[in-house]
Amino acid sequence: MSPTIIVLALTAIVAILAAGAGMALRAGYQYGREQNKAHYEELLLAEKETNERKLLEVQNQQRDALREARDETARFRATIERENAERRTELQRQERRNQQKDEALDRKIDALEQRERKLTAMERRLEQAQEEVENLRLMQLSEIERVAQLSVEQAKELLLARIEDQVRTEAAQRVRLIEEQAREEADSRAREIITLAIQRCASDQVAEAVVSVVPLPNDEMKGRIIGREGRNIRALEATTGVDLIIDDTPEAVILSGFDPVRREVARLALTKLILDGRIHPARIEEVVAKARQEVDAVVREAGEQAAMEANVHGLQPELLKIIGRLHFRTSYGQNVLAHSVEVSILAATIAHELGADVNVCKTAALLHDMGKAIDQEVEGPHAIIGGEIARRFGKSPKIIHAMVAHHATESEPQSLEAAIVQAADAISAARPGARRETIDLYIKRLEALEGIA
Repeated sequence: MSPTIIVLALTAIVAILAAGAGMALRAGYQYGREQNKAHYEELLLAEKETNERKLLEVQNQQRDALREARDETARFRATIERENAERRTELQRQERRNQQKDEALDRKIDALEQRERKLTAMERRLEQAQEEVENLRLMQLSEIERVAQLSVEQAKELLLARIEDQVRTEAAQRVRLIEEQAREEADSRAREIITLAIQRCASDQVAEAVVSVVPLPNDEMKGRIIGREGRNIRALEATTGVDLIIDDTPEAVILSGFDPVRREVARLALTKLILDGRIHPARIEEVVAKARQEVDAVVREAGEQAAMEANVHGLQPELLKIIGRLHFRTSYGQNVLAHSVEVSILAATIAHELGADVNVCKTAALLHDMGKAIDQEVEGPHAIIGGEIARRFGKSPKIIHAMVAHHATESEPQSLEAAIVQAADAISAARPGARRETIDLYIKRLEALEGIA
């Protein structure tokens, strides 16, 4: 076969195939369109059924909700009606109770009105009776005045005068009796208190004389104390403030000075110099300085010991130092510091028995002679000086007054505590053996008793 025929044949075959394919495509498109239409109709039908079913469900729910709402409304209406019925019933009961109360109140008011009418009638009858009694009393008074020939005022004056005389006499007798009993009880009570105070106060040392004489090992020591041209004795007197008296007294040097503390410093320093043997101005100054320190320590310790024995607390260190200076001071041979402690113990005991302020009494008693520690340096009575010192250290006015008033010449006691301190001071000073002056009088009294015997 020729190529042309083959080409033509192939062309024809291709054309036939193309025509068949076109027909097939047209037929497939037509079929797909029909199929899509049927499916769409099915979907519409299904959606319609779904919507109808949902609509039916909604209608059913609406009917159910409406039915429930009607039921709830019916129940609520029934509840409201029941509550209203209960309220009406309670209101009716309350009204009945109120009505009963009103009726009871009306009955009480009626009873009170009746009682008031009765009381008014009784008052009228009572007034009439009082008028009758007053008339009778006036008639009796008139009859009594006629019989006694005295008016009412005259009778009153006569009766009062007689009663007054009788009462005055009885009162005077009663006052005298009370005064006698009080005097007896006061004397007995005072003796008991003083005896108790003295028994509780057991003083170990009553009197202590000031040491103003220094013993020497031999009379040759006097020359060494005087020194070349008197330089040693002048140095001693200048540093201690005490006069040294070296006379014919064998183996002794007398120390003279108004300040007992300075005398003690001089005594202690001179004793050390005598024992040491080295006596010259430089050594004297050194030893006197050490002696002064030792005496200051003794003074401080003595003040603290005195406060402890008297059971007085809260005193400042400087105040204790001033009190300690009384250790070297005597009055009529009685050690002033020991006397102050004794007075403090006595005052505390008496204050406790009498119910006074114990702290004020024992503090003022311990400080009452404090002015004697510096009365060589300050002018004035020792009671006033001590009061000023206590005021500077912040003591209370009650303590200061009790200190100043322990001698009535300076100030009269204006408080119980001041009187107690004054009495305790007198007891300590007047006890036999306490002071030299009292010892002499005591011995004379014993001699007089022996002479009588």
